[in-house]
Amino acid sequence: MTERDIPEGWSPARAREPDHTNRTPNIGETQAFGIPATGSTSKSVKQQTENNPEGLPIIDHHSAQTIPPSKRSRPLRRWMKSWVLWSILLALIPGSIGFIAMAMLLKLPAAPNCPSIFWPLASASVRLHCAQLAASKQTVDDLLQAIALVKQLPQNHPLRGEIDRFVEEWSRDILQLADQSFQAGDLEQAIATAQKIPQDLPAYKLVDEKIAKWESIWSKADGIYQAVQEELQQRRWQSASLLAAKLLRIDNKYWSSTKYDQVNRLIVSVREDGDKLDKADSLAKTKVVDNLLEAIKIAEAIGKDSYFYQKAQELIPLFGRKMLELAQAKMDARDADAALDIARQIPDSTKLQADVEDFISLADAQRSAWIGTVSSLETAIAQAQEIDPSRPKYNKAQDLITRWQLEIEDVARLEKARTLASQGTINDLAAAIIEAQQIPSNNPRGSEARQEVGRWQAQVETIEDRPYLERAEQLALLEDINSLQAAISEASQIRRGRALYPEARKRINSWTAKVQRIQDQPYLDQARDLAQTGDLNAAINAAQTIASSGRALSGEAQAAIDDWRGQIRAKDNWKRAREVAVVGTPDALLEAIRLADKIPSSNILRLDANVAIDQWSQQLLDIARSQSSSNLSKAIETAQLIPRGTTAYNTAQEQIRNWQQLLNPQPVPQPEPLLPQSSTPEGTNL
Repeated sequence: MTERDIPEGWSPARAREPDHTNRTPNIGETQAFGIPATGSTSKSVKQQTENNPEGLPIIDHHSAQTIPPSKRSRPLRRWMKSWVLWSILLALIPGSIGFIAMAMLLKLPAAPNCPSIFWPLASASVRLHCAQLAASKQTVDDLLQAIALVKQLPQNHPLRGEIDRFVEEWSRDILQLADQSFQAGDLEQAIATAQKIPQDLPAYKLVDEKIAKWESIWSKADGIYQAVQEELQQRRWQSASLLAAKLLRIDNKYWSSTKYDQVNRLIVSVREDGDKLDKADSLAKTKVVDNLLEAIKIAEAIGKDSYFYQKAQELIPLFGRKMLELAQAKMDARDADAALDIARQIPDSTKLQADVEDFISLADAQRSAWIGTVSSLETAIAQAQEIDPSRPKYNKAQDLITRWQLEIEDVARLEKARTLASQGTINDLAAAIIEAQQIPSNNPRGSEARQEVGRWQAQVETIEDRPYLERAEQLALLEDINSLQAAISEASQIRRGRALYPEARKRINSWTAKVQRIQDQPYLDQARDLAQTGDLNAAINAAQTIASSGRALSGEAQAAIDDWRGQIRAKDNWKRAREVAVVGTPDALLEAIRLADKIPSSNILRLDANVAIDQWSQQLLDIARSQSSSNLSKAIETAQLIPRGTTAYNTAQEQIRNWQQLLNPQPVPQPEPLLPQSSTPEGTNL
């Protein structure tokens, strides 16, 4: 019996129901044991026999009228006497009987039809046979059906050992199918499949152990996956890759292959998207319109399945806001055209359409208001009033409308004040100032009004104070002390805070310096005369008073004092250098050279100092040469004292090299000894 004997929809419960279908033989068929089937013609034959007990032929009167009896019986007798017919019958009948007998002997008994078996009466072998057929399909339901067929047999049944072996095998097959689900990544299906094994079977003890193992493996793998996601959130790509590699060691094909590949693709994708967002953010930080548009395009290109999709969607409105900020900065700089151009480039993906529309409306209104006329302000108010109360910028529009309404009043006052001030007289300027001061400082044109008032006030002060400054300049033309002091007195009448005060103060300082120079110049000249005579200390004392006074000539006096003090130090150094050089030792000569070298090059003594330095350097070289006869090391030390730039320096360096070669002679290479050539004596036999 094969699997085709069991329908797919067969179940043991259905198989227990007996087959009540009535099978009615067909008319004319013969049932077993030679009994004619119901509805055959045997009844009519029997009735005819009973009506004709003598066995005489029944004569049909209708046919007898047309066919004579002698003519009907003649062909029958001729057929019965044919030897050919009897030969054929004798050959066919025994052969047919033999063939049928052999076929019946060789025919195998039919296998039981499992779906139609009444199971309460089925034998153990039949149950086992049908269970094996069901289990051979290797599906969970069929394996459970196989177990259900045989587990009801008594424990003392002769086939119990074999049945238990099969049940154990089928239970393990179910666990194997569950493990396949687990390996395929369906943990819940695997657990559900394993738990279908009957709890009263010995194999059920493996279920809890198997489920615990699956859950442990799954939990470990899921923990690694969560850790990878955390690393990706922190943008630690290398660490995420190292964690993902741990999935390869998970004892689950789904996690070690499918999920591992998925995680690797995720890392690559997330890294690429992260780099894109970093680039977009860097572009946005430049605060350049084109870069912001490029940043928005990059963020828009990140797909919905990306790890950074939500982040990208959050950045797009922020980039749009930055564009609005740039547009607002242009508006603050009163560049409405540039501001409107930026605002119109903001993409719809930023979801700032309402803000952009309000910005454009207000920008147009502000551009009209900047013209500064009453009509332009009225136009700006009309444009701002078009913004609906439901719009985000409605409150700002109302504030601007209030401001412009006040500004209309201020513009009228300023125009009147400017008309008055244009006359240029003190009275007209004063009237213009009074008119402009009526504009409150917190009004839109308050700052402009203050500026105009300050300008007109300066004009009034200039008109009032200019005569004082002009008279002072006339007095100072003589440039003597009395005239200059009179000019200073006249210009000092211009008070601090007045428009011409800075100019007056500048003139006063210039005239004061001239007075001080006239007063102090004789004292400075006297000090210079003392310096010419060589009495530098007296010259310094004479000029010190001027230098410390802070007057006009104090800087010049201090410069002269510094020069004279330098001359004194140069003389002292030159004197000490000559005194020290007299000793004639190397240390004394070196100290003399150092002191002489301190004399500034601008000093007249520098020429004598240079000559002396060359002489003392030559003396050092001579001392070193004399020392070389007894102590080369000491001679080298002395020669090294000669300073660079002197006439003896190059000679000293050459001498030092020679002496060093004498102290450290180079080894003379020894010639290699010649090896004696071996020769074979004559007559020697080798």
